[in-house]
Amino acid sequence: MADQTEASTRTDSGTAQDSRGALSIGVDVGGTKIAGGVVAVDGEVLATIRRDSPAKERQAIIDTIVEVVRELKNDFPACATVGIGAAGFIAEDRNTIAHGTNLDWTGLRLGDAISERLGMPVVVENDANAFGWAEVRFGAAQGKRNALVVAIGTGVGGAVVVDGRLLRGARGFAAEIGHINVVPDGRPCGCGLNGCLERYAAGTALGVNGWEQARFRPAYAARIIELSGGDANNISGKAVTAAAREGDPCALECYAQLTHWLGVGLADLCAVLDPEIIVIAGGLAEAGDILLEPTRKAFEASLTAGANRPPIPLVLAAGGQEAGLVGAADLARQG
Repeated sequence: MADQTEASTRTDSGTAQDSRGALSIGVDVGGTKIAGGVVAVDGEVLATIRRDSPAKERQAIIDTIVEVVRELKNDFPACATVGIGAAGFIAEDRNTIAHGTNLDWTGLRLGDAISERLGMPVVVENDANAFGWAEVRFGAAQGKRNALVVAIGTGVGGAVVVDGRLLRGARGFAAEIGHINVVPDGRPCGCGLNGCLERYAAGTALGVNGWEQARFRPAYAARIIELSGGDANNISGKAVTAAAREGDPCALECYAQLTHWLGVGLADLCAVLDPEIIVIAGGLAEAGDILLEPTRKAFEASLTAGANRPPIPLVLAAGGQEAGLVGAADLARQG
């Protein structure tokens, strides 16, 4: 099917691999860095290159991607395909950036722009889809046919795999889980709506929680303020996490606010998707059990028919920082 990708190393016709068994290049394009790598069919990364991302300049982004791929291709001439994991809404053609988020490329036919200069087939995927696919193929959800992968960093993204297939939806916009509504008329979101999950469950939301505590309860938030250089206006999710690791009660309360909404959001998604497993990824996942344990409690308390259904494990991702490029490369190899 055009809007799905199957978790398999065989062609759609079930025949033996041809180019799918070849090496593939994956590129993970972020707001601050562009990372590329050569990926074998078993998910092993054979080489990587990282470059600073010229996020404000569309042509410079394209030039950097081409430079990275050419360098990898020169060292590994057997590479047959290129996959690009990009932030934003990717159209169903897996080529066009239908709506850019933190990068200036709305409407760009990114796949064509890269392919024309490289002479190689190029597939463009949403970056969270690419990351999630790597977790299903090679990581924490390997062997599962129904999985939800949630990436929590500056925002909240995700990937949904149903019956072994990556779900993209009719127009490629599926799995934008950070924009499900959890608080009607709540905090404004960059998508133009209010009350989205990522405004309450992302790393930026953690910083907002800390700032609110500092504004109204400065003595209680003293350690968070101290870790922010003494200025409450500089409070970030990193400072709150550092304080939480020390056992600071205010920081742990900030996490309790975040994990409540994250658990509620995940439970709502499970009412629709019924996954076998939920994988938590992204920068905030580095907090480990500070994030995971209270999220599990909130999730279980909010899960429909929770007492009468098989448990849905919440686990941390296993793919590491290279998962995005690994997933992009594997999706390109599968075509």
